[in-house]
Amino acid sequence: MSHDSTAAPDIAARKLTGRRRKEIVAVLLFSGGPIFESSIPLSVFGIDRQDAGVPRYRLLVSAGEEGPLRTTGGLELTAPHGLEAIARAGTVVVPAWRSITSPPPDEALEALRRAHEEGARIVGLCTGAFVLAAAGLLDGRPATTHWMYAPTLAKRYPSVHVDPRELFVDDGDVLTSAGTAAGIDLCLHIVRTDHGNEAAGALARRLVVPPRRTGGQERYLDRSLPEEIGADPLAEVVAWALEHLHEQFDVETLAARAYMSRRTFDRRFRSLTGSAPLQWLITQRVLQAQRLLETSDYSVDEVAGRCGFRSPVALRGHFRRQLGSSPAAYRAAYRARRPQAERHQGSDGLLAGPGGVPSGPAHQHGHPGHPGQAPAALHPDGPVPHQSRRTAAASALGGPSLAASASSADPGREAREAYLQARASVPGQRSAP
Repeated sequence: MSHDSTAAPDIAARKLTGRRRKEIVAVLLFSGGPIFESSIPLSVFGIDRQDAGVPRYRLLVSAGEEGPLRTTGGLELTAPHGLEAIARAGTVVVPAWRSITSPPPDEALEALRRAHEEGARIVGLCTGAFVLAAAGLLDGRPATTHWMYAPTLAKRYPSVHVDPRELFVDDGDVLTSAGTAAGIDLCLHIVRTDHGNEAAGALARRLVVPPRRTGGQERYLDRSLPEEIGADPLAEVVAWALEHLHEQFDVETLAARAYMSRRTFDRRFRSLTGSAPLQWLITQRVLQAQRLLETSDYSVDEVAGRCGFRSPVALRGHFRRQLGSSPAAYRAAYRARRPQAERHQGSDGLLAGPGGVPSGPAHQHGHPGHPGQAPAALHPDGPVPHQSRRTAAASALGGPSLAASASSADPGREAREAYLQARASVPGQRSAP
């Protein structure tokens, strides 16, 4: 589900000043922004669907800089309004920003600050969060963005409380979302906040999307290190952790291997990755359990032991919080939805499992020389011992994760994700792990 911060009374009581009207939504576009993210608020707030029971908004499309604005595929757009239109809006949406490494125009940042001071609701979709952060509107606040850019946002703006697990975060007068489809989730949430569940449901039916999605970005989250951390000594510690997930160790152990105090290690790890080390470690263990459930016949108790959980109860709790299902139910659903084509005989006579990974004895009992470690075939680039320690680390916090890396070779993953997304839930305003 999604986060709705307990807004402070002064936020809840904010009033629009001047010419601003609640029903006016300004969408701020920049050159170089992706067309899909940009089109989401235009479709949600710019089309009259009153015949379907959706209250009408008045849309003002504003250019954040001189045009024409170039977008995906070399298309050029001309916005009908400039920054002056933002002065009338009760909601201002920044759907995307062209580059997480370049600063937004000062004039646009000043217009956003002024809009916020005058009571407007400010929304950043995907990389639009970088524009809000550059304007200082996210200082001291919870926020999210696409998981791939969350570490950079956390490092560049350390006063922002970045949570890469969320689909969207509603902090009252400032809202942010993860990438692409999560932008639709947040726009539906805004309609729900303004006009109720019935209006949001009607709009969702028109868009042919779920009115609320369960879970967060956890199942998509790439756990590899960002490029800038690749040469950091912390990568050695991450690599060691990945190679020893079958052992029971805690964050104190990792801090000791990094020759740091726990407090220093926590701060250093979070500043570089945007994630708390304990949460990262738990997620890695859950990902390992997820893959063992998919590719082996180990019991749930055995999977718990081979992933470093102290008990099956601990595995079940963390697994349900991150994936919305019990380990046993996940395995059953995966096998029920696995395409029959995956259950063919391999060239060596062994029954092939997901993605063609053999499920014979050699692949069910760990890699030789690494008792209890996940089978070698589970690692997308071969066994961890055949990789450099930094390469292994790069598959865990900024490059492909165990779950994400295998998606191209795992035709059953989309069906599993569709199953998890379809699970009934009643989200709040913050994605639950």
